[in-house]
Amino acid sequence: MADASTAEPGTLPPSPPPHAPAPRHDAGSRALAATIAVFATILGLIVLAWTVLFVTKGRFLKHTFERIASSQSGRTVRVAGDFNFYFDPIATKFLAEGLTVSNPAWASRPNLFQAKLIDTRIATFTFLFGNRSKVNWINLVDGEANLEWDAKRERNTWTFGDPDAKGEPFQIPLIQRAEITGTNVRYRDPGMQIFADIGFQAINANNSRFANAIRFAGDGRARGTPFRLWGQQSSPNEILAGGRNEFELHVDAARTRIDVAGTLPGATVIEGADLRVAVRGQNLRNLFDVAGIAVPDTRAYRLTSHMVKRGDEYRFTRVTGAYGNSDIGGTLTVRVPSDPDDRMLLTADLASRRVDMVDIGPFIGYEPNALASKGAVAAAAASAEAPSGGVPRILPDAPLRVDALKAFDAKVDYRVADIRQPFIPISNIVLGLDLDHSLLKLSPLNFDIAGGKIASDISIDARNPAVVTSYDIRMSPTPMGKLLARFGVAESGTTGTIKARVQMRGTGNTVRDSLATSNGRIAVILPRGTFWTQYIQLSEFDLGVFVQRMFQERLKRPVQVNCGLIAFTVRDGVAAADPILIDTDKNVMTAKGGFSFKDESVALAFRADGKKFSLFSGQSPVGIGGHFAAPTIQIVTPELLTRGGAGVALAAAVNPIAGLLAFVDPGDAKAAQCGPVLAGASAAAQKTKDGKPRKDVGSGQSKEVTKRK
Repeated sequence: MADASTAEPGTLPPSPPPHAPAPRHDAGSRALAATIAVFATILGLIVLAWTVLFVTKGRFLKHTFERIASSQSGRTVRVAGDFNFYFDPIATKFLAEGLTVSNPAWASRPNLFQAKLIDTRIATFTFLFGNRSKVNWINLVDGEANLEWDAKRERNTWTFGDPDAKGEPFQIPLIQRAEITGTNVRYRDPGMQIFADIGFQAINANNSRFANAIRFAGDGRARGTPFRLWGQQSSPNEILAGGRNEFELHVDAARTRIDVAGTLPGATVIEGADLRVAVRGQNLRNLFDVAGIAVPDTRAYRLTSHMVKRGDEYRFTRVTGAYGNSDIGGTLTVRVPSDPDDRMLLTADLASRRVDMVDIGPFIGYEPNALASKGAVAAAAASAEAPSGGVPRILPDAPLRVDALKAFDAKVDYRVADIRQPFIPISNIVLGLDLDHSLLKLSPLNFDIAGGKIASDISIDARNPAVVTSYDIRMSPTPMGKLLARFGVAESGTTGTIKARVQMRGTGNTVRDSLATSNGRIAVILPRGTFWTQYIQLSEFDLGVFVQRMFQERLKRPVQVNCGLIAFTVRDGVAAADPILIDTDKNVMTAKGGFSFKDESVALAFRADGKKFSLFSGQSPVGIGGHFAAPTIQIVTPELLTRGGAGVALAAAVNPIAGLLAFVDPGDAKAAQCGPVLAGASAAAQKTKDGKPRKDVGSGQSKEVTKRK
């Protein structure tokens, strides 16, 4: 090769031959190879670890398990005998002989759990990544679990870690199949007043479809009520039957029997299971009292339904049954929140085709058995202390259970097509009940009555110690002939209607107390129409006309009502006439006095003044006295006796004919101006037809009532 120094001027030496290009490496291929290598290494380590665990059964991990479990749980965990723990791709094997897990110091028993033997297969995936482990199979021998809340319901024995941490709700492990022998579960919840002891024993399966069966029985107390339960469950033989567990449960408590039967997806899995539930007892309230839920008293009942659990809801569908002589059906959902600080919620959609009037009485506080056998007066007296003087009471005094209302909320719709044996025709009841943090609303409470309608809105505010009840009851125009047919009013001769409104507000946790302290107004309006009853002339007390019609058999002639108002102003439970004013074609009827919700006394004086001359008229008030449960009518009043005495004196001093002058009615009654009457105005707004203020009606003052007692 020529040297560059010898080359001719202006020329370059030839270039050396190019080298072969360096090989190019694909970065993606390197990453994939590395990933495969890492994965293969991890898989190899897992296989190696699993092989070691499989061969050794993980016995060498016994002390490691005790140390880690004790550290993580904050409890002492010990295994006295053999120990197995190893992973399976599908199910992890765990076995321990003489396993004990201690309780916190405040608990009444030293150990939360102990067992002679626990042998189980746990689904590996849920064990590693799930919030709730799934147990494929468990064999438990001579086990004991002590589940307990503290007195303040702030801590429990199954919440691990910080001993002062808030207690979490108990979750039953999801167990598919189980074989349990000689095992007891003890549960204590002083806050909810629930105490139970349940024992489990293995029994021989009845047929080859089932691999084994477990029988359980126990007793306890719930809110002071003793209960007893028993039942059994048969786990399927997976080779022959596969599938589901047969389950049955029976409970006796508070004169109530509950029977549950059906199939479960797993031994402790009720999610989605369709169970048949039958309940019967003497009083539905007894059953709900055990759960701390307030419902009204009922007569003897029987109910059947299907129950399905979805999340935190227990749904009772296809409910059918009866209480007393009344039928009932529909759906009921009970939501039981996982957080004990949240409130239970009851949602129901119920309906009855026919309801016996007697069966409704307990809803407002009447003693059901006395109501059925003796009537409302006896039922009210049976549920109350005897009032002074032995006067019977009719207003119920069953107390509203304020404490129970604080434990749950409710939304209930209830419809009744027809009422059997009513005092007046009632049908198509629609009730909407809403309970929200101790505020109970009955809205709507509507029903058809004798051709008219009653719409009501009632609220009971129990959020404060002083329970406040508000009443707003409205009656649309209703035919008086149908409404009062059972009280002597002739439907054929009566065309008049009646409409009314009651607005009151009172304090007290019984119907009686709330009315006895109430303030408000009651107004009953009678528009123009005819009215007939065989007692109408007695109320007008025109003796001449009454006697004449009685002997001529023309008593059934209707009375023409131009307008009428029966109204009361209520102050502190005393209702005073404000006003009572009825204008008929021949008379003007007025009344003074009133009644008292405090002692259920009545003190009213009705008077009828004629618009035309009457030769022989009493012209004196007809008194209505006594009490709601035992009213009295006083036709011979002191005023009439005075007039009779005057007539006797005139007859003796002048002549017998002169004695009749004391009973002459000149017919000077002032007709009413119907505008204020039909508007339901107070006595102060009432006027005569000539526009002058009326002075012959009650003024709405409570003193007028007490004066007439």
